[in-house]
Amino acid sequence: MSKRVVIADDEPITRMDIVEILLEEGYDVVGEASDGFDAIELCQKYKPDLVLMDVKMPLLNGLKAAEIIHQDELAGCIVLITAYSGREFVEDAKKVGVMGYVVKPINEKNLLPTLAVTMSKSKEFEDMKKKIKDTQNKLEDRKQIERAKGILMKNECISEAEAYNRIRGLSMSKRRSMGEIARIITMNQ
Repeated sequence: MSKRVVIADDEPITRMDIVEILLEEGYDVVGEASDGFDAIELCQKYKPDLVLMDVKMPLLNGLKAAEIIHQDELAGCIVLITAYSGREFVEDAKKVGVMGYVVKPINEKNLLPTLAVTMSKSKEFEDMKKKIKDTQNKLEDRKQIERAKGILMKNECISEAEAYNRIRGLSMSKRRSMGEIARIITMNQ
């Protein structure tokens, strides 16, 4: 499956060059924008895997747009493309969640390796976030199950093992997770 890309740069010729490079490499360019507002709108519509964005653009610059795209999780990763290599731009880029930074002029030799590494690291980061979320959900389920066991033990004068087996039995018969059953039990308490 090809990676979906949004390109945001106020220079049409730069966008055209980048599109050509990406299409030759098998990327799917789903949208082009000339300012940060349009870039955000395209990201909301397409949820691209990658956003390539210039820093200096009219209306809303690339750093502000990147910050919004990152915070709202509208794209897999963001790479800034800019003529500015000053330390302050790089520091600002790191603060807003940008994963790559390419200095113009753009060509295949400086763009494609950066994108390959950035997208690989972005995938690793997303996998890690998913594992963390799964672990948090499991921990929350365990807490709910412990609360539900306590409620059942108190209300029905049963042992901890019996309370656990009751929750597990309901889980199997209702085809719901034990965490869901536990949340239902603890709702009215």
